[in-house]
Amino acid sequence: MGRNISVKRLWTPLNKIWQRFTINEKQIAAHLEAVRQQLPTTEVVLIGKPQAGKSSIVRGMTGQPEDIVGQGFRPHTRNTQRYPYPSEELPLLIFTDTVGLGDIERNTQAIIEELTQTLKQDAGRSRIFILTIKITDFATDSLKQVISQLRQDFAHIPCLLALTCLHELYDSPTDNHPDYPPQMEAMTRAAQTIEEGFGNLCDRTLLLDFTLEEDNYHPVFYGLGALQDALDDLLPKAQAQAIHQLLETDEQGKAIGGLYRRVARHYISAFAVMAGIAAAVPLPFATMPVLTSLQVSMVAVLGRVYGQALTFGQALSVIGTLAGGFFAQAVGRELVKFVPGVGSVVATSWAVAYTWALGEGACVYFGDLMAGKVPDPDAIQELMGEAFQQAKQNWKNRNQDE
Repeated sequence: MGRNISVKRLWTPLNKIWQRFTINEKQIAAHLEAVRQQLPTTEVVLIGKPQAGKSSIVRGMTGQPEDIVGQGFRPHTRNTQRYPYPSEELPLLIFTDTVGLGDIERNTQAIIEELTQTLKQDAGRSRIFILTIKITDFATDSLKQVISQLRQDFAHIPCLLALTCLHELYDSPTDNHPDYPPQMEAMTRAAQTIEEGFGNLCDRTLLLDFTLEEDNYHPVFYGLGALQDALDDLLPKAQAQAIHQLLETDEQGKAIGGLYRRVARHYISAFAVMAGIAAAVPLPFATMPVLTSLQVSMVAVLGRVYGQALTFGQALSVIGTLAGGFFAQAVGRELVKFVPGVGSVVATSWAVAYTWALGEGACVYFGDLMAGKVPDPDAIQELMGEAFQQAKQNWKNRNQDE
């Protein structure tokens, strides 16, 4: 009982301090909007029947698992769904899925009109049509009607014809994909038949195959490199480069992390300065609750920037994951205040640098989550160590200049 009372006594003032330093949503929204205006956002309009591989293309381009892509699609109008990536706040890609094609209960003309109205919004945005057809499907009249009218109304939007489910035409027995591009008579004949049916409505034809992990085909996303090359050719340079970064697994986290960090550093800088002011109080341990609340508040704010809503306790848990050996140094920072004249100066420098390093580490942590990667605490702590030393040097240089 007594322990619960002690925890409550500690928790309540910390929570109150945290609330005082919380940045409001309007400030975050303003910074996000400023960055959003500069983004080379591309809208990928997916047209095709159900099970033709549209969601697989999204998974291939974003690296997101099937359940996340499925949840990510949100109804936009009756016949379209949209999936902004990496987030709705700062999208580099927007996937618009035309649903209902091939459904006898849906009116094809109504779908066309609805999509046309959607495309007329934000007319300056870079877009590409990806017409997705199973290579064994020759009942394509409804798809031809859709793309025909869209190309008439939006001749400036390039169209990529993606033929999917190639493995259905593989020679038997076959236990893996052939070298790309596949050279099989049945597949070549089917591709030519479908391509001829669409005449000059499409700018390029591409062969793709997306299988399940358990099917044991390698790679799972067969033809992804060719898709990247096609987008490079059909889209403006800035948009193609943004997508290129997203398609490269190793660069994905960096691309997204750099984008969001432009917003996040507004807050890291502000919190680092506040931490320095708090640490200047020359009373050992008196400032630790304030600094802890400041840093927890900063992590919570950074989480919101990256689309992660965190409670005080959750933000504190993230700090625990990232901090590593810094905690022992935090105690040493407080004890150094016993040294007359020097202690507070050192403590201030440490608090500023540590808060900055923690903010940088949190950005990588949240950026990895957004990119569908599992954060690596050891790698993040190594980065925090480098950021800590650099921030200390920057603080020292700033004070010398003043």
